[in-house]
Amino acid sequence: MSKARETAEGGAEAIPADIAAMSFEAALKALDEIVGKLESGRVDLEESIALYGRGALLRRHCEAKLKAAEEKIEKIVVGADGQAAGTQPFKAD
Repeated sequence: MSKARETAEGGAEAIPADIAAMSFEAALKALDEIVGKLESGRVDLEESIALYGRGALLRRHCEAKLKAAEEKIEKIVVGADGQAAGTQPFKAD
């Protein structure tokens, strides 16, 4: 069984090493290219299925990169006197 077909915990397909090594920007660009190909309607059914699967993996990778970045960002807390009173973890609204 290939690495791309192995499942990770929770039953989700494991992210292949080539995708895992991509930066957020590279993965987003690859995902955009896949969307363009699928939207063009110029790929056959089998290729469309393969592209869709790779696109789903790229999307998961991008989401994981964003979540990791959010966890590193700290929000500066301003006290009543207008001075920085410390930090707290960032939470997206």
